[in-house]
Amino acid sequence: MTKELPADPHVAVVATAGGVEDGPLTMADGTSLKSAMARAQFRARLRAFLLVLPLLAFVVITFIMPIGELLKRSVYSPNFHDNMPNLVAWFAKHPPGTEPDESAYAALVADLRLLKKTKKAGLVGTRVNYELPGSRSLFTKGARKAKKLEPPYREALLKLDPKWGDPALWQVMRAAASPYTMNFYLAALDLKRDPSGKIVPVEENRRIYKMLFARTLALSLLITFLTLILAYPIAHLLATLPLSKSNLLMILVLLPFWTSLLVRTTSWMVLLQSQGVINDALVALGIIGDDGRIQMMYNKTGTVIAMTHILLPFMVLPLYSVMRTINPSYVRAARNLGATSWTAFRRIYFPQTVPGIGAGALLVFILAVGYYITPALVGGSDGTLISNLIAFHIQKSLNWSLAAALAALLLTGILILYWLYDKLVGIDNLKLG
Repeated sequence: MTKELPADPHVAVVATAGGVEDGPLTMADGTSLKSAMARAQFRARLRAFLLVLPLLAFVVITFIMPIGELLKRSVYSPNFHDNMPNLVAWFAKHPPGTEPDESAYAALVADLRLLKKTKKAGLVGTRVNYELPGSRSLFTKGARKAKKLEPPYREALLKLDPKWGDPALWQVMRAAASPYTMNFYLAALDLKRDPSGKIVPVEENRRIYKMLFARTLALSLLITFLTLILAYPIAHLLATLPLSKSNLLMILVLLPFWTSLLVRTTSWMVLLQSQGVINDALVALGIIGDDGRIQMMYNKTGTVIAMTHILLPFMVLPLYSVMRTINPSYVRAARNLGATSWTAFRRIYFPQTVPGIGAGALLVFILAVGYYITPALVGGSDGTLISNLIAFHIQKSLNWSLAAALAALLLTGILILYWLYDKLVGIDNLKLG
């Protein structure tokens, strides 16, 4: 008589001298096979995790944490909140739109006296100065003379400097009273809040950030296109030449990587300037007159030329890695079947190189968007990119919150483009090698 096998996969059929019996699978030592396999899988996963733990820690410390700090810095600015407790308390008790009364000015004088003791008037003034230029000296002067001020404080402060009664100043101080603010993002988009709290565009002569974002995007796309046009035939030549000759040509492609970026950029400065090699050669050949020298420095032209040369290898290598794997017999077969050279290229060869084009374009574009040294040296005011302004706010104006907001917007834009690329082309089709 046949005995039906158990449905539970963890129950085995055990043969004994008396017949067939149901029972769990066990190891030689009597432990459950299921438990033993679970422990083995856990140990394997633990070993794999420990192997990647140093790399994970490196990525977290050097990449994720700085980005998190950048995002925090773009919305967190506690200098005013931490050093002006009396005025912050007054703002908390009175809703926006309340006219500052004598108690508000008394709180302000108390805080100015506190700033004199803590020596942080410059810090607070700088925070207000980010949104209302000219305010830093107002706070440092007020802190120096606050001890001599007597009631009524409103008249005393206005006599010291009429700017203390400016509604725009009180609006900025109210906004700065909160350690968290979105005003830096507004400034990064050429916007501000008026005295009533409404978001409005800044004055026309101060609208620079949107223009720089648009210029950065346009020049990055142009440089990506130019590198693709120049790199495609080079990569094709590398992929079709015999190995001995392609290796020599590859050395020439990689040679810029062995040269300092600063050296390459300054070399272009020598070539492109009005009295440089290119203009001298054109004058010597009679193509242009000595008084008609072409201005290729400190403008967009210099930025595009220098960055295209510097980023060209980043387009060549992904294209070469893909073209090298394309079987040349496909194109020959298309030609034998009656296709013209253009048709064979357009319908057979080019579609197979799309993964390399996508990888190279994405790599070059991301590098071009964040480039700093080359635009700073050869771009001038006309070729400045948003990265140069971010560096300016970090190194010179010390407005790190605005720099963080600009960087966060730039990062967001790149991520959006990356998402669009994934939707339109597919990130799975990207090949770097």
